Amino acid sequence: MSAKTLQPADVSRRDLWIGGKYVLPSSGEYFDDRNPQDDSVLAHIAAATTQDIDVAVQAAQAAFAGYGRTLASEREAWLSRAAGIMEGRREALVELLIDEVGSPVGKAQFEVQYAIGCLRAAAGAARRVTGQTLPSDVPGRFSMSVRQPLGVVAAISPFNVPLLKNAKLTSTPLATGNTLVLLTSEEAPLVAHALADIYREAGLPDGALNIVTGFGERIGDALTTHPLVKAVMFTGSSRVGKHIAALCGARMKRVILELGGKSPMIVLADADLAQAVDAAAFSVFFFQGQACMAASRIYVERPVYDTFCAMLKARAEALGLGDLRDPGTWIGPIISERQRSRVRHHIDDAMAKGARVLTGGTWSGNRCRPTVLLGVDENMTVCREETFGPVTSIYPVDSADEAMRLARDTAYGLSAAIHTRDINKALPMALGINSGMVHINAPTIHDEPHVPFGGTGDSGFGREGTDIDIDTLTEWKWITVQMPVTR
Repeated sequence: MSAKTLQPADVSRRDLWIGGKYVLPSSGEYFDDRNPQDDSVLAHIAAATTQDIDVAVQAAQAAFAGYGRTLASEREAWLSRAAGIMEGRREALVELLIDEVGSPVGKAQFEVQYAIGCLRAAAGAARRVTGQTLPSDVPGRFSMSVRQPLGVVAAISPFNVPLLKNAKLTSTPLATGNTLVLLTSEEAPLVAHALADIYREAGLPDGALNIVTGFGERIGDALTTHPLVKAVMFTGSSRVGKHIAALCGARMKRVILELGGKSPMIVLADADLAQAVDAAAFSVFFFQGQACMAASRIYVERPVYDTFCAMLKARAEALGLGDLRDPGTWIGPIISERQRSRVRHHIDDAMAKGARVLTGGTWSGNRCRPTVLLGVDENMTVCREETFGPVTSIYPVDSADEAMRLARDTAYGLSAAIHTRDINKALPMALGINSGMVHINAPTIHDEPHVPFGGTGDSGFGREGTDIDIDTLTEWKWITVQMPVTR
């Protein structure tokens, strides 16, 4: 996608949001924000430069001088009001998520509700930024620890759940007294601006939240390496995450990385198959597979393998590909031509090398039909790499031990699921899987604002979640006072 100079005839555009006002991009360039259903242009979006990044960071730093000293009750009130305003704009936000990122209505409704929950959870977190009183070995010495906000936080968000992630990556930093520069996905800038407008109406001080739009490969490094940025929160690909980790490590910056996944689901012979199939369908096909937690590897014990395959095939073929505003529609468009090409390559490569398509593998416009592959092996790209589309592979296994061995055989470690009626099997397996999150008799896809969300290996570093974020986004300071010693 390339930027262009906005022409006078263009009527819909969004500039940068810096210091509580809209600011023209220094380059004068804008890019097209497209509706993934038909690739029609929704708006022209400012393409920020490294100069604009510096302006935004400087605005956040200037705001931090006052915002970092605000009362917990003030931050609690701003975030609570933001949640109420978002509640009132629920339908408009659902419509925006449908149009800008191709969300089926059910996914859009879930995302708005989750974002409201994030704001409310963060409002409560504002009062949990607490310290301690500590015993001292020195007579008469009063010893305590306090937490202080870091300063400017950089947040970089993805396209797939933009309202959810933008709310999550902004609310706890704001709750803990930090200011932000948010670099939103170029595929979902209008959602970010809608959130900024909610914060503005809630009374958030100018400059506490700044939004820059553009292309991460051009301006991302300028943001993450800026000397005034004290922490980076990133959600995206493992490749980019590793690059950001290297930049932050060299500069001693705190970093939270929520990256990709190749999440396994294990179905044992004693599982409730109807429940397992429902969980698999949700785990694979939610938001047309554009989810980091998607169950793209399903290991099924042989006694129930054929039955499970037949049931999942029928379930996949019953999923709706209709109007995104129809509650019966599950599968929407893949976000961009770049992502579509990736999904096509994974399917075509597998088929060319001998995999069998149980169902799907075809397209309807920009939508990939729910696809289930059998006979996938190590020579196929889809075996190891994240597809980020409605595609999964089912593998037969002879035992729980074999399923565990295969489930652990990955560079990723984000989410996993185990289906069995035997809790004595399930809990040891959950502890043994190399994954940040494990769900028993449930989908691989699940998140709540307060949980320690994140993975291991190529799936990321650190955890997101209101209580976890408090520790990440504040600095401990130990203070002592020497009192007169009375004997």
